[in-house]
Amino acid sequence: MILTAEQGKDIVCFARNVVEGYFRGEKAKKARSLSGIASKRQGVFVTLHEGGGLRGCVGFAEPVYPLICAVEEAALSAAFRDPRFPPVHSTELTRIMFEVSVLTKPRIISVSDPGQYIDHILVGRDGLIAQRGNARGLLLPQVPVERGWTAVDFLENTCMKAGLMMEEYKKKGFDLFSFQAQIFAEESPSGNVMQCHIV
Repeated sequence: MILTAEQGKDIVCFARNVVEGYFRGEKAKKARSLSGIASKRQGVFVTLHEGGGLRGCVGFAEPVYPLICAVEEAALSAAFRDPRFPPVHSTELTRIMFEVSVLTKPRIISVSDPGQYIDHILVGRDGLIAQRGNARGLLLPQVPVERGWTAVDFLENTCMKAGLMMEEYKKKGFDLFSFQAQIFAEESPSGNVMQCHIV
């Protein structure tokens, strides 16, 4: 599913309204532009930025929930249930910028030799999921760009995000998945929404 610029803007506004509505005890209303896609199952992540740093990021890699439900749950979780950060306070909302990533379905990268993984990773296009057994870690496509990583850095850091050794991908029993995303983000708190990445 590809979102239009209007839908991207409205979905970011919806994510913000979900969190702002939480403090008012109100349910967020979705924009009319989202009506035709609201029920389509889609992987989604909501990321919060404050003062140039991460303030929360939670989502669903797999398309298990309808888009609007996924955005609502991810927004609330990013604001209040990301274990890396304290819950967002209402006074912070004027400093926080919202970002929504709408994901394609992850696909396994099949290689005959672990050294070939690098040939299948394009920084700036791909997000990665590293998995061994129940250990699983995900990094969004924008992360390696923001941090200036190479494809090798990206792969190793995705392994570590899963709680694995950085060179775990060289061992048998390891799985690597890639996905792409449309990323829409506020340029300033409650400000203009721009599209940062195209699938």
